[in-house]
Amino acid sequence: MKKASDLNDWIDEIETLCQPDLIHWCDGSDEEYDRLIEQAVEEGKATRLNESKRPGSVAFFSDPQDVARVEERTFIASLNEKDAGPTNHWIDPVVLKKTMTTLFEGSMKGRTMYVIPFVMGPLNSPLRLVGIQVTDSIYVTVNMKIMTRMGRVALDILKETDQFVPCLHSVGAPLEPGEQDVSWPAAPLEDKFIAHFPEEHLIWSYGSGYGGNALLGKKCLALRIASKMAKDQGWMAEHMLIMKVTSPEGNVKYMAGAFPSACGKTNLSMLVPGLKGWTVETIGDDIAWLKIGKDGRLWAINPENGFFGVAKGTSYTSNPNAMKALERDTIFTNVALTDDLDVWWEGIDGSIPAHLTDWQGHDWTPDSKTPAAHPNSRFTTMLSHCPVLADEWNDGEGVPISAILIGGRRPSTIPLVHESKDFEHGIFMGSMMGSEITAASLSKLIGHVRRDPFAMLPFIGYHVGDYLAHWFEMKRMTDEKKLPRIYFVNWFKKDSDGQFLWPGFGENIRVLKWIFERIDGVTKAIDTPIGGLPDHTGIDTDGLGLKDDVMAQLLNVNANEWLVELASIRSHYQRIGEKLPIRLQEILEEITDGFEKC
Repeated sequence: MKKASDLNDWIDEIETLCQPDLIHWCDGSDEEYDRLIEQAVEEGKATRLNESKRPGSVAFFSDPQDVARVEERTFIASLNEKDAGPTNHWIDPVVLKKTMTTLFEGSMKGRTMYVIPFVMGPLNSPLRLVGIQVTDSIYVTVNMKIMTRMGRVALDILKETDQFVPCLHSVGAPLEPGEQDVSWPAAPLEDKFIAHFPEEHLIWSYGSGYGGNALLGKKCLALRIASKMAKDQGWMAEHMLIMKVTSPEGNVKYMAGAFPSACGKTNLSMLVPGLKGWTVETIGDDIAWLKIGKDGRLWAINPENGFFGVAKGTSYTSNPNAMKALERDTIFTNVALTDDLDVWWEGIDGSIPAHLTDWQGHDWTPDSKTPAAHPNSRFTTMLSHCPVLADEWNDGEGVPISAILIGGRRPSTIPLVHESKDFEHGIFMGSMMGSEITAASLSKLIGHVRRDPFAMLPFIGYHVGDYLAHWFEMKRMTDEKKLPRIYFVNWFKKDSDGQFLWPGFGENIRVLKWIFERIDGVTKAIDTPIGGLPDHTGIDTDGLGLKDDVMAQLLNVNANEWLVELASIRSHYQRIGEKLPIRLQEILEEITDGFEKC
């Protein structure tokens, strides 16, 4: 990190290196945002949407090679390679800085350099972090206004904290005098670098304008760098939603949830319950910072100020509260456009239009062979737009967590829900999470299952073994009875015909109800080698019309399938290596023994 007194010198260094034509210090005002949006429209970088249908909203369209996080170009440049671990890409920080410095030299010629002071976390939170992002992307700048507490307020906080995380970003497309700009400048894949220097708390990103690679307050700072800071300081930075669940009797519990991208995390955080009298309110949909409170419980804050969600599949059926949040003042990325300049994507409500302009600017009809919207199309909108935003969302102390949900897309093996035997067993459950790879990451293995500990695989800023050990360190910081229970949920189990067995969406409240009742000790669980499962009456299925054999399939624990699963987990642990906490290996063997005795 750098001190407040270093700020101006650092900006001068970046100006000398990157050679922008102009420098603009962002004040974070609404007026500034409106001016920048208008500039983006005038320059052909954004399309203003139909004001009567989508007031205050615009759409951006990226380079087809710059549509998602590029994990193979994302680096944890720790001083020692062994500290990055087997799940991260590592380059010697001296070598990486030399390479990137050469790329940054003159990279902002012909462009404006935006200086973005921002705060992650509620302004009165003891966990708040100040960052200063320098960028030559107007897209990044307007998105950072939505996603963070940005501008003068951050400089005011900097006076108190005296420390900031320096974040340097360039799209890597300098302009020669008179050269025409493109709508989405970006560098070739081989020149893209998203670099994290954990010992310095420093972030450099070059060549990509996509959100996960370029909005440096989000995955880069709030997860990769913050996770290392949290390890050193005794808290946790997690890829988790935070929600408030209230029973018909008015009892409240706060839950966190770790799910890989495109596994329903945003939908769950804004759930419209299918059971009368239950309510769910949103505190955050993507990132949670967790600390042990003075009362010994685990408390969570959402460090973000907005939603950067996947558009595809979002509808008034799947997530009506998200759709309401998108009705105005929203930035859309890589969606399709209707002829009257509204947005469209696969899975949105209504019939398929006869004609669209797809995300690459081509005419599209229902006979087209390619999707109209990119599978990783996005929306960016303020948290305050959410109609079910909990009053506590901006509370600096956060909320006390009673349950942690973990899950992913698993068509078989994993039951609808099961409860950890204790907190250490819950860490095991988190360590072995697996999910199908999604379009949120550029990968040739979309659809394959990969192990994703606590949905943090792409976001751990240090060795995964040390990360899992930190969960045990958190346990030792308090009385285990005060820690949340951990539950593995799987909305995505399928039958032999490939059809989902569970209706999902608003009906997921029925699983949350069982969890709620388990925490209160008013319902039973059946003990199995993998943990506690509901009995045949545990899940309230009244009105669903599910047959008994469907529920039996949803809650089935098949010993043969699990022995295959455990063998896969064993291989996963071998990859983690010698830093794997011994207790996890012990739990793996205990579960294996349990099935072998069945």
